Amino acid sequence: MEPTLWPKAAFAALRSAEGTDVKCKSCSNPATVHITTIEKGGNKKVIHLCQGCAEEQQLVKQQELNLPAILQNMIGQHVGPLSDELAHLTCPECGMRFMEFRQQGRLGCPHDYEVFRSGLEALLERIHRATRHVGKVPRRGAGGAGEQAEVVDLRRRLRLAVESESYEEAARLRDILRLKGA
Repeated sequence: MEPTLWPKAAFAALRSAEGTDVKCKSCSNPATVHITTIEKGGNKKVIHLCQGCAEEQQLVKQQELNLPAILQNMIGQHVGPLSDELAHLTCPECGMRFMEFRQQGRLGCPHDYEVFRSGLEALLERIHRATRHVGKVPRRGAGGAGEQAEVVDLRRRLRLAVESESYEEAARLRDILRLKGA
């Protein structure tokens, strides 16, 4: 599998979160090149090197790594066969061309997702493993508004049953609430 090269800015958050600089594996200088490889079995291996050691090991050329170039390369790999067709597309709303997106790594407006759909789907599938955002559900309290409304209603009915001294009904409602984890 091809290693992923990360630019310096990608590890700024890592450094500030850890409170220390990431050191080069070879010489203990501050690392500016970070190479992540995925080995068999899905295990990640991260190597941190300074620019000099990375060049010495011929892992990078003597030039600055830049995010737009990396994005353009990644986009090109996944939409290569469609690039001739996509090269002629222009968004009618913002005027952005697909080749501008390839250079900048950013879309111009929400309509670009529809205009450049064929080129973006392969890229989104590769990056996110899906083309549709489904969001996340909290582990605790999962179930949504409908279930919460039902719990609120059960608690209200339990309170009324206790106030009217209907203890059998109150016990039944209490048991239902316990089953729901409320």
